[in-house]
Amino acid sequence: MTDERIKILAEKLVGYSVAAKKNDKVLVEAFDVETPLIEEIIKNIYKVGAIPFVDVYSNKIQRRLLMQADENAVTAWTKYAKAKMQDMDCYIGVRGGYNSYELSDVPSEKQELYSRIYGHAVHHEIRVPKTRWVVLRYPNDSMSQLSGMSTEAFEDYYFSVCNLDYSLMNDRMTPLKTIMEKTDRVRIVANGTDLTFSIKDMPAVKCAGNYNIPDGEIYTAPLKNSVNGVITYNTPSIHSGLKFENVKLVFKNGKIIESSANYDDKLREILDTDEGARYVGEFALGVNPMITKPMGDILFDEKIAGSVHFTPGCCYEDAYNGNISALHWDLVQIHTPEYGGGEIYFDDVLIRKDGKFVLPELQGLNPENLK
Repeated sequence: MTDERIKILAEKLVGYSVAAKKNDKVLVEAFDVETPLIEEIIKNIYKVGAIPFVDVYSNKIQRRLLMQADENAVTAWTKYAKAKMQDMDCYIGVRGGYNSYELSDVPSEKQELYSRIYGHAVHHEIRVPKTRWVVLRYPNDSMSQLSGMSTEAFEDYYFSVCNLDYSLMNDRMTPLKTIMEKTDRVRIVANGTDLTFSIKDMPAVKCAGNYNIPDGEIYTAPLKNSVNGVITYNTPSIHSGLKFENVKLVFKNGKIIESSANYDDKLREILDTDEGARYVGEFALGVNPMITKPMGDILFDEKIAGSVHFTPGCCYEDAYNGNISALHWDLVQIHTPEYGGGEIYFDDVLIRKDGKFVLPELQGLNPENLK
């Protein structure tokens, strides 16, 4: 018998997150995922009169494909994937993974090639701006291990996070969106961090179950050349199969001019992916009340209540600052007291301190008011 929580999640994904309707074409991509959720998603797609398309992938097979891939192969894959994505109205990406480090021995130049050609053309240029999409992780033993929980405890945690009342969160985000869209100067102060930039006239986008599950962020983008200062991220980040820790970036007029981490050389390689990789494409505040500590999975970590992420690489079309890159690397800094605290100022007014919003009109986004 299918877990009732899976049925609720599938219904939310189809009916709320991508809002599929009659005759919509819905592409479901599943990476290392057990079948019950995919079956329930298919049922719900048919229920609304839409048409499901399903691709099932294995990260082990993906590793094998990439190990010997050349530009000719990646370009050929991209041609067919673009044609399919262009024909879709909705996209649901369900990402499992039995080993977070499965791609760790794929040569960096192969990963960069795939990201630059396939990832950018299929996802950044088509899926993100032109479909109604949602991406989520799916619980398994590997994710439970990353979180430091038993499988049963993690599944309970996962469904409590994913089946949150996102419509309430969406309403509570409106005052923050309004304030952000009236703001010019932003300053972030935390351990190893004193960073300033402008978001003048940039849109702020609410993410409350429409793009990711779990969700809980509101994002914009800094004006491309406005970023100055230093930021030190206190949350580990897995990228290219490696676990980066204590990433420090120094900015001058928008560009990363210095960087350091536990993998210095690899960090520089990533930031040299292309010209846009050394500029920032996203600034976001995380507000999910059920996520309070990192677990090594960015779809969870970037939503941590009291966090920010400040993202080297490509911007989104709906918060467009002109920065184009094959890279989009969400790096997270947590401001709650357990992680050293931090302050965010909008036009010299303190907005959030130690992870809690201080303005009365924003306090509805504090964790105790969203559960």
